[in-house]
Amino acid sequence: MAWADRVTSVRRRSLARWAARPSAAVWRMDGVLLVAVIALCVIGTLLVWSSTRTWAPDSTGLMKKHLLNVAIGATLMAVVAMVDYRWLRAYAPMIYLVSLAGLVLVLTPVGSTINGSHSWILLGGGFAVQPSEFAKLGLVLLLAMLLAEPVEGGDRPRAADVAFGMLATALAVGLVMLQPDLGTAMILGVILGGALLVGGVRKRWLATMGLAAVGAVVVVWYLDLLEPYQVARFTAFLTPSVDPRGVGYNSTQSLIAIGSGQLFGKGLFEGGQTTGRFVPEQHTDFIFTVAGEEFGFVGSVTVVLLLGVVLLRGLRIARRCEDRFGMLVAGTIVCWLGVQTFINIGMTIGLMPITGLPLPFVSYGGTATFTNMAAAGVLQAVHMRERTI
Repeated sequence: MAWADRVTSVRRRSLARWAARPSAAVWRMDGVLLVAVIALCVIGTLLVWSSTRTWAPDSTGLMKKHLLNVAIGATLMAVVAMVDYRWLRAYAPMIYLVSLAGLVLVLTPVGSTINGSHSWILLGGGFAVQPSEFAKLGLVLLLAMLLAEPVEGGDRPRAADVAFGMLATALAVGLVMLQPDLGTAMILGVILGGALLVGGVRKRWLATMGLAAVGAVVVVWYLDLLEPYQVARFTAFLTPSVDPRGVGYNSTQSLIAIGSGQLFGKGLFEGGQTTGRFVPEQHTDFIFTVAGEEFGFVGSVTVVLLLGVVLLRGLRIARRCEDRFGMLVAGTIVCWLGVQTFINIGMTIGLMPITGLPLPFVSYGGTATFTNMAAAGVLQAVHMRERTI
């Protein structure tokens, strides 16, 4: 029997076993990772409730809608976890192309502008989709597929595959920058860098990527491609006191909210900064300020530790996976979630410039929640089959 036929036969038998024993699959999930994700979603729901109850139409604010998003995301996570992740390797190009089509569609009259970024497609009923979030996972799968095939007799990816991966990333980044959405473009670049590091490419490729990134920054700045509000964010980051009532307002109010919580916080629903809506977008990009004010230092550290648990379990899954594609997928997802977490929390405490990136598993949002939960599902899928080649 040919090798391809044997692989197909093994996969069919594997599918039959998993379909016949769904309960066994559930018990093989990474329980620590699952509990950490659930805990973050619960905390996020409480924070969304507190930060929206005073201005949203219902007394519960946007909590019910957020719970719906979390429920859909949890279902998506479970479905993805039950799928043999190696199937994703075959469908990775299709998933990437679909996400790319979404990025193109949002630039047409179908797309809508929210908070200065033309990144959304309104669905009606108060629901909207942000295709750039799906592009993150699509790019992860495509890069893992490309870099999973090493050169003959070696363990490094082929040069042509690395070059194609960089081209695919550049195409996605270019479409995102047309929206413009600098934060998401940065994460797409991080995904590429993470995939190259995990894939063990030669240093010259990493140097090339670094030079390309520097060149892109120079071009964007020289051609004045940034929107005025984006320039203002960088100005506020470099000099927070330059205009505390203008460009520096978000940073100043964010630090006040977090600092006022002190050790144990003011209590849920008791935060003056949160109730008074002094910090803009406090239920999405600045949700960590709600944790700092109402749960204090202890609560903030708890959120950080839970996010750290997710990342550590992801690294453990990547390290133990005997399949190169699974290792690349898990490792790249960890890089993506880790850097996005650092940027989000960093911007609330003055370590990073303000970007429109939500806190994974905590911030209010539909598309971002679905994508993050699907990424957690992929980690679970790799974990449950990490030693079944």
